[in-house]
Amino acid sequence: MGESYEPMKIRFAIITCSDTRTIEQDTAGAALAGLIAEQGWICESHVIVKDEIEQISLAIVEAADDLDVDIILTCGGSGLSLRDVTPEATRAVCEREVPGIAEGMRAHSMQITPRAMLSRAIAAQRGRTLVINFPGSEKAARENWEGVVGVLEHAAHMMAGEGH
Repeated sequence: MGESYEPMKIRFAIITCSDTRTIEQDTAGAALAGLIAEQGWICESHVIVKDEIEQISLAIVEAADDLDVDIILTCGGSGLSLRDVTPEATRAVCEREVPGIAEGMRAHSMQITPRAMLSRAIAAQRGRTLVINFPGSEKAARENWEGVVGVLEHAAHMMAGEGH
């Protein structure tokens, strides 16, 4: 793509949104942490919160504002269940959406399964932090990662004010 940046140690937080999972049962979050490490990036935090707008929103605010991470990956809560409120919680605390990321994730996943069109996931910015809603299943989280990993470093540089 022609970028000439120095490699960046991108700092992540993972927020798994689930009423039932514990950290030990969170295979999707663990898979994402492993994929982050494979890139040489850093996972600063991995927490589980209940499927409640207020809890998810608070966790996003804490990761963005207190931990000052570059990218937050939420995991779960972006489907059609009435308990799935992660996109709403993300919108509540972010200033602007980045629709191409969620569109890219769905387009990539649609090549694997038509069920990808049922995702309500969004991506949005809170200040200089990018928040991306990932699915809660490990298989789907890995597939969505494949669809976006190639743009994450460029996005982090842009949000850090380094331009195109």
